[in-house]
Amino acid sequence: MTPPRATIGIPQSQRHYGMDWLRIAAFGLLIVYHVAMVFAPWAWVIHTPRSYPALIAPMALLTPWRLPLLFAVSGYASRKLFDRSGGALPFAHSRAARLLVPLAFGMFAIVPVEMWVRVMETGYPHGYLHFWAIDYWRSGEFYGREFPSWEHLWFVAYLAAYTLLLAAAIAWRGAAVFALLDRAANWLAHAGRLLWVPIAALATLRLALLFVVPEHQGLASDWNGHGQYASIFLFGFALAGAPQLWPAIARLWKAALALAAAAGAVVVAIELAYPGTAVPPHALMALDRAARVAMAWSMILALFHIAETQWNRDHAWRKPLAEAVFPFYIVHHPAIVLIAWYTLPLGFGPAAEFALLLGGTAAACLAVYLIGRRIGWLRPLIGLASKPTAIAPAAAQRGAALERDGEVAALVGLDAAHRSAPDDPPAMDAHEARA
Repeated sequence: MTPPRATIGIPQSQRHYGMDWLRIAAFGLLIVYHVAMVFAPWAWVIHTPRSYPALIAPMALLTPWRLPLLFAVSGYASRKLFDRSGGALPFAHSRAARLLVPLAFGMFAIVPVEMWVRVMETGYPHGYLHFWAIDYWRSGEFYGREFPSWEHLWFVAYLAAYTLLLAAAIAWRGAAVFALLDRAANWLAHAGRLLWVPIAALATLRLALLFVVPEHQGLASDWNGHGQYASIFLFGFALAGAPQLWPAIARLWKAALALAAAAGAVVVAIELAYPGTAVPPHALMALDRAARVAMAWSMILALFHIAETQWNRDHAWRKPLAEAVFPFYIVHHPAIVLIAWYTLPLGFGPAAEFALLLGGTAAACLAVYLIGRRIGWLRPLIGLASKPTAIAPAAAQRGAALERDGEVAALVGLDAAHRSAPDDPPAMDAHEARA
């Protein structure tokens, strides 16, 4: 996605617009990816009667890096928000309010729609109101589904956990934490270390866990996911306070892109050789996981360079798109599932069905955003900042606007500039397995 040309004359030093565009593009791609999963030959929530193997290659090329990228951008944003928060405790309080409240609301009002469709697939006989009032609140297996479940909101839960654990570490030994991050950044900035060392470390960790613990999503069980996502989140956090890493990214991005292409070819080849639920031999499985790690890290470096050099400009669309991203994320998954449940029996062709799913999902997300942003009490529930008071003086209103712009960003990945101007205020697939 190439952002529109700049129309607003704001100096780059005031904000890193490239990270904003990168997050917007990543979440737009995520929605398209989930729509495509309805047609792909992999296990997902709901499927067309016929799957399309032609989707294997393009989707296999997206799977390894789309979610790690979001955690990296979120880590970057979290550092900027920490810098302007006034300390670890205010930072933790802000993050808990802005992540856990939408997570709780989503589990209460959004996820039940999807879970109702999932039990309907296996013969559940009652309507939605009966399901929500009585059966949704159970614990354990019910009609072949496990309850409770946060479904796609696992990302918000993981992000909240990483953020709050990091805030606790900073509150305990903040000076030591930042000194360690700074030393690591200085060391990685030399030669090709920023490309090869993280890949080697993450691949070693991934392979060490591969045949020891199951690759199973869950906040207390997903050690494979946490090993990758938490580390990449921490890298983003460190990068936002380590400008010495940007020259290294600029120096290595071409090699990173070439490595990503090679690793992607390995991933696609293994996917094509062992499609669907087929399990490759242990050696090929290990190669596949190592290639996924290499592709994820390489793509993050390459895309960060593009965001820094090509996309770091503002446009009138940036702020509303950035604000809409989190409400869109909350709503899009159940919208896809519900629309597919009611339209697949109509027998449309794949092109018409895809257009209907994508258009209907976008319309549902847009409706929730446009309505929710105008209702004060609903805004925090869908991930938007509370409205400022009408009687605030001009200076306070300007501060509130800056706070809203940054706070909405950090929910899943916006940030302030990594090079602050002198007069700036302090800067502020299931998962990877095809879900």
